[in-house]
Amino acid sequence: MAERVVLVTGATGKVGQAFLQRFLADTAWRNAKVRALCHNRVIDDDERIQIVRGSISDRSVVARAVEGVTHVLHMATCKETPDDVMDVAIKGMFWLLEECRLSPTFEQLILIGGDAGIGHFVYPHPVPVVETQEHSAYEGCYALSKVLEEVMLKQYYVQYDFNGCCLRAPWIMEKDDFKYTLSFGEDVFGEPRWRDLVGAQKAGAYVAEGTVPVMLDADGESMLRNFVHVDDLTSAVMSALDHPAARQQLFNICMDEPVDYRIMADYLYETRGLPSVDVPTAFHRTWLDNSKAKFLLDWRPEVDLDDLIDNAWDYERKADDPRKIWYPG
Repeated sequence: MAERVVLVTGATGKVGQAFLQRFLADTAWRNAKVRALCHNRVIDDDERIQIVRGSISDRSVVARAVEGVTHVLHMATCKETPDDVMDVAIKGMFWLLEECRLSPTFEQLILIGGDAGIGHFVYPHPVPVVETQEHSAYEGCYALSKVLEEVMLKQYYVQYDFNGCCLRAPWIMEKDDFKYTLSFGEDVFGEPRWRDLVGAQKAGAYVAEGTVPVMLDADGESMLRNFVHVDDLTSAVMSALDHPAARQQLFNICMDEPVDYRIMADYLYETRGLPSVDVPTAFHRTWLDNSKAKFLLDWRPEVDLDDLIDNAWDYERKADDPRKIWYPG
């Protein structure tokens, strides 16, 4: 068997680091090597990892990164950074697709997509969201970039019979992330910013009491919002690698059920005595359906709501592991 080399873009991010740890420990891939395309940050040295430095928007850099590669895990992206997003997310993926289709060693590309491309909780979804849901980016450049990535990949299937796969994930959690998605403080992770919705005075009191928000949707019901733990996403990547049923497919990769904020708050009260408060929003309930990945990839998520909560509240950060959220890809 020819040497297998897996190129990882976005290797220094949350998913990238978790994937590398899992991949390097997998005995089925013990003879494979990893190549990491790094720009602003570099991963730790390992005898099985080769580093290629440069921007994914530069075709010559991408050509060096793809040379001799058999598999690609593509995660390099940008958040709401309009000056960079088209170069990194769109031009970068185009060069990656071009170099892969021209490579004599290339076998498979896996794209990590996002539910931003179908509007997650910004737009109403009256039925569970399956993979045939039409794209519906919300305002801003990030959601648009997730739509364009998926469309480009699908067109390469049409144009070149390209072997690709997209794993579409909702909000990805690790360590104590979920705890900080519920903070009324300035340390809140992501959106909504609860203190902006209730005012600084109330927010300060809620922080002191350990109060958690119960997000209400536009109809006043407890919000249903989709999440996935990073361990479940990386297990889905491992399931999709070299899997014949993954060829040219799109999969929702998420928890079996979305987080119900009322049930979440009840659990935190029962297990940790934390109070809660209802916070009205204009967002909408959504339910991502992961049945297709279960059926075709034989994949199952292991982290449920109780695990998500307990993992986050029990996690103790070390001094050399500060909370730092990176937005540029």
